[in-house]
Amino acid sequence: MAETILIVTEDEELLDDLLRLCAAAGAEAEVAHGAPLSRTAWAGWSGAAAWEKAPLVLVGDDCAGAPGLSGASGGGTPGAVRRAGVLLVGKDLDDPGVWERGARIGAEGVVMLPDAESWLAGRIADAAECVGRPALTVGVLGGRGGAGASTLACALAVTAARNGQRTMLIDGDALGGGLDVLLGGERTEGLRWPAFAESRGRVGGGALAESLPKLHDLSVLSWDRGDSVLIPADAMKSVLSAARRRGGVVVVDLPRRIDETVAEALAQTDLGLLLVPAELRAVAAAHRVASRTQMVLRDLRAVVRTPGGPGGTRSYGPGLDDEEVARLLRLPLAGELPWEAGLLEAVERGVPPGARTSGALARFCRDFWSQALSGDVNGGGVAV
Repeated sequence: MAETILIVTEDEELLDDLLRLCAAAGAEAEVAHGAPLSRTAWAGWSGAAAWEKAPLVLVGDDCAGAPGLSGASGGGTPGAVRRAGVLLVGKDLDDPGVWERGARIGAEGVVMLPDAESWLAGRIADAAECVGRPALTVGVLGGRGGAGASTLACALAVTAARNGQRTMLIDGDALGGGLDVLLGGERTEGLRWPAFAESRGRVGGGALAESLPKLHDLSVLSWDRGDSVLIPADAMKSVLSAARRRGGVVVVDLPRRIDETVAEALAQTDLGLLLVPAELRAVAAAHRVASRTQMVLRDLRAVVRTPGGPGGTRSYGPGLDDEEVARLLRLPLAGELPWEAGLLEAVERGVPPGARTSGALARFCRDFWSQALSGDVNGGGVAV
């Protein structure tokens, strides 16, 4: 349910504009009339409770001079409590005093209409959705075909959800066969990518999550079984932005080719994992993928998969281990992913990747999230 925005103004024209923007953003609004004319009048003011609880307060410039909004001065003096999320909204760009009035009420910014309508609508929508820190967004790519990137992406999402993280898994590879199939949910009701192909502008994060199939405690945006394989870059931008605004974790399974749509996904990715089998040909192919990917994604790291598989060796050959693979690719090493016996058979039985908590895949994912989620993504890097 959307949070209620508090509007404080006696200007009817401004009120109409703010109510219109709230409606467009899908936000409910509470209007507090008669701003307190003194600090002692604060306690009896109709908007006092909402001032402290609303995720966003919009104060019309006509009310910015009310003494009761100028903030408590300490020592028990009544008045508005200084808080984050207060914006002063005006219309006169030529009034230099508006900045002083904004500072007096503790506003975090001054917004001028109609110039800033688009920005304010987005800010209202963010507040209505209780947007806090954006989701940690991890992109997974294969260094070569068949490397197992989709399996790793699913396992990362399953592990994050099992550990209580709000998780969304997005299938960015139209030719990959569908992550819902890998998770055993191809018949689960919910929207797939073709339903969002025409998306432009802002998509509600909550509405997006509610519309998608729910598989293993996470929301999954995958492909249907139709022929449509084209998603414009604008649609990827809108959908991924909505997913990130919900917070928690977003995992994106990405193809090795880089087009405009994939570049848009990479632009919103905090950390990329390039899964590379420890084979010389795979390293050569992964080098080309890494070069193209790093043109958009700054933080790309190598996950080295040990050799193995049915009937194959499960140890490194001479001179080629995980650190050497990362060195050849000139990428930081995010970790080693050992071969997990019985993984393919488990998926065929409907057990999703990463569900076996004792398996090598689940152990890798647990270690990855314990380090990645402890880092300050927005402050300059993920600790892995």
